[in-house]
Order: sequence, then C-alpha cells, then structure tokens
Amino acid sequence: MTKVALDAKALSDVAIQGLQEVKGTNIVRMDLRDVDGAITDYFVLCTGTSDRHVQSLAESAEKFMRELAEEKPNTREGVRAGEWVLLDYVNVIVHIFQQSTREFFRLEDLWGDAGFERFEDLG
Repeated sequence: MTKVALDAKALSDVAIQGLQEVKGTNIVRMDLRDVDGAITDYFVLCTGTSDRHVQSLAESAEKFMRELAEEKPNTREGVRAGEWVLLDYVNVIVHIFQQSTREFFRLEDLWGDAGFERFEDLG
C-alpha cells in the first residue's frame, strides 16, 4: 500500500485531533499561507494547564501524527520543561503553551495577518 501524503491543512487537522484527545484548550489554527515572511503554512496553538499537561498534549499530537499521517516532527523543542513545546512538521508547526507563556509571547498578535480558526474545547 502506498502512503498518501496529506496536505498541510489535513496534517493540521490530525494534530488538532491529538490535542483534543487529551483536553487541550483554546486551540487555534492560524493560516499563514498568504502572510509575508511566514515560515510555514499553518500554526496550531494550544494551551495546557501544567507542565505535565503540556507534555501529554505534545505526546498525543505526535502519536496522532505518527499513526494517522505517518509523520514525525523534524524538530521538537521544550518537551522537558513543559512551558512551551514546539513540534515542527515543516508545513505545520504545533505550539503548545502554558497559559502564562502563551500570553507573554502573543503569537496571535505577532501574526495578526493570518486567518484564524478556533476549535471547541472538548474537556
């Protein structure tokens, strides 16, 4: 069986499923395809309640991407500290924050020209 490559939006959907699986909150997909200077097609942002929750969210997103899309991140940063985890899938970058870190860096404001899609909290 030949692997079918998913487009960037479909990949971001898989990551979002993984985040929702372990009750990630305030999930936002930012469409950066038409934003000058953007380094990726989509950002997926999510908030966790503690360092352990942030780590669990990252593990779930990685599991869903590995099992449903056969993708592994090119880079993963911040997992040990659990304040801000970055999973880089080239065309999709997943950012998982604790609330205070997300408020401090304000990626939604920095990339305000992006299209925003918010997802329901399932927890």
